[in-house]
Formats: sequence, C-alpha cells, structure tokens
Amino acid sequence: MLKRYKLKNYNFLLVILLITISTIGVLLIGSAAREYQSRQLIGVITGLILMVVISLIDYSWILNFSWILYGLNLVLLVILKTGFGEENLGATRWLNIGGFQFQPTEIAKIILIVFFAMFLMKHEDDLNTAKTIFKAIGLLLLPLVLVLTQPDLKNTITISVVFCAMMYLAGLSYKVIGCVLAVVVPMLLIVFFIITQTDFQLPEPLDDAIGYQLDRIRTWNDPEAEENSSGAIQQNNSITAIGSGQLTGKGLNNNSVSSANKGNFVAEIHNDFIFAVAGEELGFIGCCAIILILSLIIVQCIRIGRRAKDMAGMLIACGVGTLVAFQSFLNISVATGLLPNTGTTLPFVSYGLTSLWTFFMGMGLVLNVGLQNRNFLTRNEELLKKKDVYEHRMHRM
Repeated sequence: MLKRYKLKNYNFLLVILLITISTIGVLLIGSAAREYQSRQLIGVITGLILMVVISLIDYSWILNFSWILYGLNLVLLVILKTGFGEENLGATRWLNIGGFQFQPTEIAKIILIVFFAMFLMKHEDDLNTAKTIFKAIGLLLLPLVLVLTQPDLKNTITISVVFCAMMYLAGLSYKVIGCVLAVVVPMLLIVFFIITQTDFQLPEPLDDAIGYQLDRIRTWNDPEAEENSSGAIQQNNSITAIGSGQLTGKGLNNNSVSSANKGNFVAEIHNDFIFAVAGEELGFIGCCAIILILSLIIVQCIRIGRRAKDMAGMLIACGVGTLVAFQSFLNISVATGLLPNTGTTLPFVSYGLTSLWTFFMGMGLVLNVGLQNRNFLTRNEELLKKKDVYEHRMHRM
C-alpha cells in the first residue's frame, strides 16, 4: 500500500500549478459570490490534503479493488434513482448522507478511470477482439445509462470521451476506430439536423427526460429566433461580460454599474459561468493565463503517463488529463458561445466541492503514478537483486 518514494520524483511543478489555478478560482468566486468563497477555500485546502494522501498510496494497490469500486459506483448511481436523490433544477444528481451533500456522478468519473485502467491493462493482448470491445462497452453502458437518466447529458458525454481516449491509448486498432467513426459521425450529423428542425418533437417520455437539453441545442443553433430569445440571454450576457473586460479587465471586486457580474445578468456565474467573471475582471490576459495553467496541468499529466511503469499507470494519468482537458474545453466553449449551454464546471476554478475534491483525487493518483516511474522501478529492481545476492552469500556462509 505504502512505499518508500524518492522526493525528487514528486512532481512539485504540478502541485504548484494546481495551487495557482485553485487560488485564482477562490479569488474569482469571492468576486462573483462572496458567500461561497470561504467554503471554496476550505474545499481547496482539504482537497490538497486529500491529494497528498492519495499520492502516497500505491495506485497498483488501489487497482486491486477496481471491481469493488465499480460496484460501489453503480450502487450510488442506483440510489439516486430510488427516491433518495435530491432534485435540483429538474435533475436528480445529489445525495445527502448525514448532512453531507455530494454528486455521485463526479466521483464516478475517477472511479471509471481507475476501473478501465485495470480492465484495459488486463486485456492488453486481446483488446482488438470483438469480445473484449463489447465487454468494455457493456461495462461502460451500465453507469452511463444511470447518469444519462438523471438527466445529465454533459457528464454522459464527458465520461464517453474519456473512455474513448483510454481505449485509443490502450492500443485500439485504427481499423476499429475508422469503422466506428464512419458510422458515428454521419449518424450524429443526421440526428443534429433532425432535432434542430422547429417542427420536431420528442416522444413524451424522452421529452420529459431530455427536452430541456434539446431546447438548449436549438437556442444555440438559432439564438436570433424569437422563441429562443429568452434561452439565449445567459450565454449572450456571458459573451458581453468577457468582451467588456478587454485586455486587462476591470479588476476583481469592482463595483461597476454595468458589470454583468455585479448586475446579476448571468445566472450561476460563480459556477458554470465563472469564465465570464474571469473575462470581465481579469481581461484577455487573465483568461489566457487560466487557459495556459490548465494546459500545463494537462501536459504534466501526459508527461507522467508517458513515463509510467505500466499501462494502467499511463491510462490513469492520461485519463485524468483528458478529463481536465475536455471539461475545460466544454466550460469555456459554453461561456464563449461556441457550444450549447451544458452546466459544466471549470476544473479547480468553478465553485462546487464534489467536483473540486474529485479533481484533486484524480491528481493524487497522477502524482503517485509519477512517483513510480520507470526509473523508480529500475532502481527497485537493482536493490532487490543486491538483496538477493546478499542473502545468497549469507546462506552460503
């Protein structure tokens, strides 16, 4: 479970980047909604402690419990559907246990990365067989359907993207990838064309579950239409706020009357639209700094993955990196109007303790992968050989 690690193998650059981006998040949340700042600060401190603790636990030991974690994940997601989940804004995504409220879907992201890292490493030799591919897809669909029916389309897409990235990195054949893309891409284009038609109506059961998401796609596709005007206000105001910051921004905690932040023109501005606050108060330079730091975090995850001692370590590091990359892309794209409104948090910046702790847990695993790189493995093998030689000599004496 615990090993003797070398301090020089600890990725302090990644830790510094995480502290920096989290500090920016605390400052932005304090400016957007001061009542949430102290809670976010506590979340960052406890998240960093959790990250350090996890980083010292051998990820190979954690992988031994991958099926147990997978089962626990399913249980938590099923509990949401059995009347114990708390509904908010039409979606049942929260569990309240002993006064502690959290989102099982956020934790599911890390659990599934760990599970499929172990699964794909075990099936490294037969990954491209139909049996293994369909087994992997089946194991993904079980939690994915439970997430989709909350309803939670954004996390369904996020988990799917991370899974696809892990399958590719594990060595999925280009032939298989090409066949899948040849079917999926045209299908998605056809579906998009159909659902954006004004006279298209979902069947009643589907409309109740994902009708609001369809409305968001239509609003994004044609924001000028009269029937979409109210739905487009949030994103339009977000774009206006980002543009109003110009090069250097208006400054944190400014009291400008025209501020989209202070004027409450953007809903969930401390959460899903925190990038709008960054654009208005830190300007173009501040936004670029946030994107740069997040990019460096992703690069560090990839670098650690490339030096991992085994495939599972590589998949964990790159899987967490993919999660940070895709969720950052999704959040910023929504805030700037490039994608429909999804309600996704910006990693380490947006308010949300479950999301924050989940990302710190993931980074703890990445740091442990880095501690056990190939150099560490080679050094351990040399020490074991010396120990065997010494014991052999003592036995002969």
